[in-house]
Order: sequence, then C-alpha cells, then structure tokens
Amino acid sequence: MTKIRSHDDDRRPVRLRTHLGALRNALTKTRTAALIAVAAGVLAAGLPVLSAEAAAGNGTPADSNISFVGRWNKSNASAYVPYWAGAYLRVGFTGKTVKLRQRNTIQLWASIDGRAFTSFTGSGTINLTPTALAAGNHTLIVSYRQVAGSYTGDAVFQGLILDSGAGTFTPPARPKLVEFVGDSITAGATSSQLAVTDYGFKVGERLGYDHTQIAIGGMCLAETTDGCWAQATRYWMSSGGQAGTDQWDFSRYTADGVVINLGTNDKSHGVSAATFQATYTTFLTRIRAKFPNAKLFAMRTFIGRYAAETEAAVRARNAAGDANVFYVDTTGWLPSGGLSDSVHPNDAGHQAITDRLAPLVSAALTTTPSPTAAPTTPAPTTPAPTTPAPTTAAPTTPAGGACAVTYRKTGDWGTGAQFDVTLSNTSAVPVNGWTLTWSLPGSQRITQSWNSTVTQSGAAATAVNVSWNAVIPAAGSTSFGFVTDSPLDGATGFALNGSPCAAAT
Repeated sequence: MTKIRSHDDDRRPVRLRTHLGALRNALTKTRTAALIAVAAGVLAAGLPVLSAEAAAGNGTPADSNISFVGRWNKSNASAYVPYWAGAYLRVGFTGKTVKLRQRNTIQLWASIDGRAFTSFTGSGTINLTPTALAAGNHTLIVSYRQVAGSYTGDAVFQGLILDSGAGTFTPPARPKLVEFVGDSITAGATSSQLAVTDYGFKVGERLGYDHTQIAIGGMCLAETTDGCWAQATRYWMSSGGQAGTDQWDFSRYTADGVVINLGTNDKSHGVSAATFQATYTTFLTRIRAKFPNAKLFAMRTFIGRYAAETEAAVRARNAAGDANVFYVDTTGWLPSGGLSDSVHPNDAGHQAITDRLAPLVSAALTTTPSPTAAPTTPAPTTPAPTTPAPTTAAPTTPAGGACAVTYRKTGDWGTGAQFDVTLSNTSAVPVNGWTLTWSLPGSQRITQSWNSTVTQSGAAATAVNVSWNAVIPAAGSTSFGFVTDSPLDGATGFALNGSPCAAAT
C-alpha cells in the first residue's frame, strides 16, 4: 500500500531542512518588503487602494462602483439612459485602456484623470484611449450629448470594456451636488462642447462638486398659450417630457444647491410680469419642499429680462421665512464678445460666468468659510539694501485723484456676500502694476477672490494685480471680485498705488 505523507512528514536530512527553511523565510521577507514598498508608493501618489472588501467591478451598468450623476433611467439593467443635459457617469478603473459599449450612434465627451474633455462619436465599441495610458489607477467621466430638439442620437450606456484582469473601483466621493435649472443657455447651446462647456458643468467641476443641468433648449418658466415647455411643470418629470411624463423620484439624490436661470424665453411668449413673478415664487416654494436644506439661487437673466420680478420672488420667499433663497445679480458678468448671438454665451462667456458664479456658490454652500489669513512679514535680520531712485522714469502711476472705483454688491445670502470692484484709470498715462487698498466695514473678512491677489490685515484690505491685468491703459479699467463672510456694505478709503481715488461708489 502506498503511503501518502503529510506535509509534516519531512524525512530530508536536518541540515537540508534547515537551509530550505532559511531560504523560505528570506523569500517571504523579500516579498513582504516589496509589497510594503508598492503600497507606500500608491499611497504617496494619492491613488485609491482596493481593499479585499472593495472588490473590483466589471464595468456593467449595474456596477456599484460607477456613479451615475443626474437623472438616469435605470429600468433596464443592461442599458442606462441619461435624461436632461449634463448628466454623466464617473468611475475609477485600472489598466491601460477603457472602451464603451454603445448600442447605436451617439456623440459623447470623455475626460480621463481630469484632462480636458474629448469628443467621440460612434456606435458599438468606442475606444476612449486610442493612446494607451500608463498602467495604474485612473478616473473616467463620460457625458452624452442630450437627445433633444432635432438631435436623435442614442444616449444609452451599456458598459465598459477594460483590459484583461482590470476592474473598476469607486472614485473619490464628492462633497456636494448642485442642480443648474434653465433653458438652452444652461444646456450649453452654441458653446463648443454643449453641456460640458456650459457654466453649470464648469462650476461643478471647478468646485469638485457633483452637478447636473436640468435644462432643455427653448424652455420657459411659466406655461404659455402657444405651448412653450415650462419648467414650472416639466422640472418634476424624469425627462422633462422628452421620453414620457413620468415623475422624477426626488429621493434618488439630494441637491445641496439649486441654481436657476429662467426668463429669457418667457418674454417672447407673452408671459406678463405679474404671472412670471407669481410662477417663480411658487416654483421656489415647491423646490424647497423637495430639498429642505438646499441653498436656492435665482439668477438675473444675462440680458436682464424679468430681473425685478425674479428679485421680488426671492424677497417673497425671504419674507416667508426662507433665508436660504438668494438673488444673483449678473449685471456686467458677460464680457464684450461673450455672446455667440444675441442671447447665448460662447465659450468665453461661459468661462466669465463660471469665474463669477463659482465663488458665490462655494461660499454659500460652505457653512464655515475660512477667513483669509492676514499676511505676516518676518523682520529682516540685516537691513534691506537701498536702491537710489532713477533720475527719470516713465510714469506708471497717475497723479492722486486720477482713478475711480465702482464697488458693487452682486450677491447676498445673509451670512455672506459677493462684491465686484471696477478700478478705472482716469489719467492720460497707463498704470503699469497696481495695488488697490481700502477699509472694510466692521469685522468683515474676505474669504475668496478672483482676478487679483487679495490680502487683509484687520479692516485693511489690499488687492494686487495678477500678471494678465497689470497694465490699465489710460482711460481704461480693470475688474476683480471677492466674497466676504458678512453682507455688510460700506467700504471706504480706496487708494491706487498709495494715491487716493477721487471718487468711490
């Protein structure tokens, strides 16, 4: 009978067993050290580490590692359909390549590892990595072109195709979700990449928030006799009426902020000022019921239609006890050349809107914004060298009084505010490098700024030019802005490069 030895029944010479045991121990230590080194490298690079509990996904629509942001139809487990504009999916994946399974032809945009979005159009298998990536962990965002109006593409996600042995993982969580509600402007019409180059998408990505655009071209706020699609009735639908009239399940996500830009189309459809204001007030009331803790922002339309009525609707909600509804005055936000036609912002226009809107949304959604720290300058250990003044120099600063400042509050949410500053050079010579100083009211602190470097020490604030706006031509101007931790108005004592400005408003 053949005897089957157990692993413990080792009859090799003692000396040989000793050498083999030492070799096994050495190999084990080497492998352990190598694994520790690899793990340390991954952590140092800030890459997600897949644990035994967080199993790699397979990239199918039902893969729990894929985050579907916005309003998606998930009734078919093998094919998910995005609704409205700007809905997208976000996922982490391993390996060097990633492809999409698509049913029929669709245009889409994809971004890998935070790079610029790239356009793809096709059906079947769409290769998102024609040039292979470096091996490792990656993140992917895919947004499909909205199927609306005359566009009839097939926006259906059927899954990812990954490298052999690769898988998905849950991408880093995002802290907030913001809805952007509107019409063709909020859907990105006429911008180069439609929804993904729209201010709503760009604000969300800049702030690191999840975001979605509840917008279809041509929409009004109010119902009209000539059939303009109204957000007052279609916002509550899963698809806004593009694919049936079933009602959206608002328990599927909770918005931290809702930014509304409506009214551009109502005017041409005969909506009266009184009807618009009443409809807007009701719309805000109903959204509040769906998102009790969200901050609601009602934007002045960029061409100014129904501005007074929009602000009045906000004040009505404030008077009813809702302090988290804010009017956003967009006067002057669009630069010269920022429209592609008489209504729609182009890429430059959407960028300008993003620059103004992002800090406002961020400040309102941050419950305890950190004040800007006052700069500290250590005392020099040796006297600073002195440089004699040149005998002649080109004038770079106008004489005292040859400047004017327009200081305007453009947003107020009760616990903070946004201010825009326009600095005008009223002299006949250019300013080459500028520093504007002023005094803030009370204990107000500046928490964010743009288009300048702003610092603060006590009530004294200082704004210094950035590289691209250092020169203010003769009779020219430049603008910058900032957010504060209180809505106090009344800044005083503006001075340009040490010379008081003649007037400040």
